Amino acid sequence: MNPSMPDVIAPAGLVAQAASEPAERHVPSPAATPLLTLRASSGWAALNFREVWHFRDLLLSLASRDLKLRYKQTALGVIWVILQPLMAAGIFSFVFGRVAQLSSDGAPYFVFSFAGLLGWNLFSNTVTKASGCLVGNVQLISKVFFPRLVLPFSTVPSTLVDFGVSAAMMLVLLCVYRIPPHWGMLLLPLWIALLLSLSLGIGLCTSALTVSYRDVQYILPVFLQVLLYASPIAYSLTSALARIPKPLQAAYMLNPLSGLLEAFRWSLLGTGQVHWGYITFSAAASLAVFVLGSFSFKAMERRFADVI
Repeated sequence: MNPSMPDVIAPAGLVAQAASEPAERHVPSPAATPLLTLRASSGWAALNFREVWHFRDLLLSLASRDLKLRYKQTALGVIWVILQPLMAAGIFSFVFGRVAQLSSDGAPYFVFSFAGLLGWNLFSNTVTKASGCLVGNVQLISKVFFPRLVLPFSTVPSTLVDFGVSAAMMLVLLCVYRIPPHWGMLLLPLWIALLLSLSLGIGLCTSALTVSYRDVQYILPVFLQVLLYASPIAYSLTSALARIPKPLQAAYMLNPLSGLLEAFRWSLLGTGQVHWGYITFSAAASLAVFVLGSFSFKAMERRFADVI
């Protein structure tokens, strides 16, 4: 017994009563319903976009982080979003407009090329960012639970911010070259949605494959470079079909970007010929690629944390 501690004497009656009564234990009652239940899903139930919506705060945080890190410690910052397509449009104007003397459907070749690059950059930036989103967030995937679809979807807001900056420059060019607006601009949101569907479908598939096969990150830039010149960006679809033999025209139009980029540029400039049959095929192909990419992503999702 510690001599420094004072003696505490309890009444004998209280001690006897405490000894005779059993000690009561407080056992917390279990919750009536669990807060979260993890179950394996299959079929259409695997595409739980409602769960992604519940984690929208995380999605926006990842998109904001991507924007901050991309332009951190850069002298020009977001100005690079404008300079890159401007320089590419200048090169295309010289090579395809002056040297090759291809038709621009009556529009100035510089603004013609910039309009095509505006739609192309929306597609290629989404594919590139989405394909590397899983490998770039290894610690987050292996330690924290959240819907993995949040990662590729978080690339869309940052891509749309870059697109908005370039679109503002496009409006300046339309004013400089005195190109009046027309009713086709009302369809721009539709073309943007289809381009995002196509790019996200490819990005979902490639991001899942990159987890197991790092070769994808080396193949993808080559694929995009080939697709850049195989799509009507620096040239019009009409001039391309006029120079391609008829047996190969159907193969050329299997590229969904052919119809989408031509429709996107038509909405901006009002030039060119709209092939609604090709556009219908491109729209159906874009939605099919998105659905297939989502299912392939969910099918490979279970092994992400183990393999990555």
